[in-house]
Amino acid sequence: MKHFLYLLLVVFVFASCKSSHSSVSNSDKKAIELSDNLVDNAKDNLGSPYKFGGTTKNGFDCSGLVFTAYKKEEIILPRTSIEMSNYGKRIKKEDARKADLIFFKTGGSSKINHVGLIVDSNHDDIKFIHSSTKKGVIISSLKEDYYRKSFSHINRVIDN
Repeated sequence: MKHFLYLLLVVFVFASCKSSHSSVSNSDKKAIELSDNLVDNAKDNLGSPYKFGGTTKNGFDCSGLVFTAYKKEEIILPRTSIEMSNYGKRIKKEDARKADLIFFKTGGSSKINHVGLIVDSNHDDIKFIHSSTKKGVIISSLKEDYYRKSFSHINRVIDN
C-alpha cells in the first residue's frame, strides 16, 4: 500500500506539471488560425484557370487569388500585385511564414508583377500558391529556377 501511495503521488506531481514552452497566447492561436484559413481559402481554388482580372473559380489572376483569400476573412487588400507589394511589413526571406505575401518581378520586368501566398516555409524552401498564366492556380516552390531568379520580397500582413 505504501508503494502504491508513493506511485500515485509521483504520477500526480508529473501530471500537474506544465511546461511554460507549451503555452500559446490567445492572440497567437488566433493568428495561426487566421493564417491556416487564408491558406485554405486559396487552396480551395487549386486547379482554377488563369483569367486576367479574375476573382472567381471561373478564373483568377495572381492578385485576384490573394485578394479573394484575404477578403473571405474580411481583410481587404489592394487589388493589384504592385499595390499589394507596398502593403504590410517587409520581412526577411528566412522569417517567412504561412500566409505571408511573396512578390516577383517576372519576365524581366523591373516592377512587381506577380504575387503568391506562402503555404509553407522552412529553412530549405518556401512553397506558395498563386495563379500562373499557363497552369492556373498551383503551388510552386522558390527553389524553382524561374521563381528563384524573379523573387523580389516578402510582406507580412497578419502579425501577432
